[in-house]
Amino acid sequence: CMALWLWLTLRATIAITPEPVLQQRFNWIPQLGVDYHLALDGLNVLFVVLTGFLGCVAVLTSWREIKHSPGLHYLCLLTTLAGIMGVFLAFDLFLFYFFWELMLVPMYFLIGVWGHEDRVRAAVKFVIFTMASSLFLLVAIIGLSYAHAQSDGIFTTDYLTLLGTPLPFATARWLFFGFFVAFAVKLPLFPFHSWLPDAHTQAPTAGSILLAGLLLKTGGYGLIRFAVPLFPEAAAAYADPIAIIGVIGIIYGAVLAYGQTDIKRLIAYTSVSHMGFVVLGVSTWRLMALQGAVFQMLAHGLATGALFAIAGMIHERFHTRALDKLGGLWSKLPRLSAFALVFVLASVGVPGMGNFIGELLTLLGSFPASPSLVVVAVVGIVLGLVVMLKLVQQVLKGPACFHARVIDLDFRELIVLVALAFLVLVLGLFPQPALKSARLPLDQLVIR
Repeated sequence: CMALWLWLTLRATIAITPEPVLQQRFNWIPQLGVDYHLALDGLNVLFVVLTGFLGCVAVLTSWREIKHSPGLHYLCLLTTLAGIMGVFLAFDLFLFYFFWELMLVPMYFLIGVWGHEDRVRAAVKFVIFTMASSLFLLVAIIGLSYAHAQSDGIFTTDYLTLLGTPLPFATARWLFFGFFVAFAVKLPLFPFHSWLPDAHTQAPTAGSILLAGLLLKTGGYGLIRFAVPLFPEAAAAYADPIAIIGVIGIIYGAVLAYGQTDIKRLIAYTSVSHMGFVVLGVSTWRLMALQGAVFQMLAHGLATGALFAIAGMIHERFHTRALDKLGGLWSKLPRLSAFALVFVLASVGVPGMGNFIGELLTLLGSFPASPSLVVVAVVGIVLGLVVMLKLVQQVLKGPACFHARVIDLDFRELIVLVALAFLVLVLGLFPQPALKSARLPLDQLVIR
């Protein structure tokens, strides 16, 4: 609520300046040039609002699911949210790295303690992938700060100061690689994605909502805010391979999603496909494509977070996620099924929904640079539609697999889904507030 109030209050100021409208800064570790520097501008305010909203959704959806140690569970959940919020607000690279690591540890416990049958293996795999990639990020931050000290005589980790640091291409290439790997794993970008389906399948509902709705977005945000602006020449040199990998991810995620038999695993692979559009937009580094990438992340966070919430509600009632053991839910749970259909339509990018705006802007912005890749990406959209039609056919339609009486949505669940559906529709029908908010910061990053 506070984040939304800030955005509504500062919206007029955000629309006319690319600079941060709120800042908090003081010396933290002066010997290392590290400041506690948080800043709010038109770009990250969108993700701050998304974090606050999906955090509330995660709390409400886990209300009855968590049976043991609920206090510890909510401590881990809120600590994860604090880390995510810090990632979006940090304007010091060391502080950014601190929050980057902070959000991973409690997420490990959310998966490993309150997850499902194979939770420990999934949690360990999640930590290995994310921690290993984070080492690349740490080394790159130290290397960039050292390079700045060599040229300017001042060792600092301040983001705004490090922008424009003169670097030989050979050095910039390796430092960019360190940032890119960390963010690519978190997105996740093909072929760094294999931790995601396992983590989603085994995580509790709140964990899946945080993973899909927020943690993946930290990777895309990191590419836009840090990786490309800090190393523009290296990013431009590798733009084509990155775009190709992004489009491969779009197709690959959709194809693998079609073959899944677990509802959460299917949704997880669609996330790999959707995040490919973000990578395509970032690789192009044009204003329209970047606006599309940001919008895609916002819309995906809402729609896919909602799908995972519904998957959790289905599992709570039937104690299974297997598609072949579900069917005919429309006759058993008409209200839940109606909301599921809304979020499926949002996920495939039906006009009037947020995903449509994100994908359209990304494709239009990327077309001048990579027309052939855009055509292939459109094929990925069609494949995603086929995947979601399969989900609707197997879960909502067909003969009922359960004949026992089950309760449709209760008041708490209804409030959650109504709020999510409302925002999905508002984002799709009235995209201008979000687009205007991010426009000037993105334009400034493109110029730099």
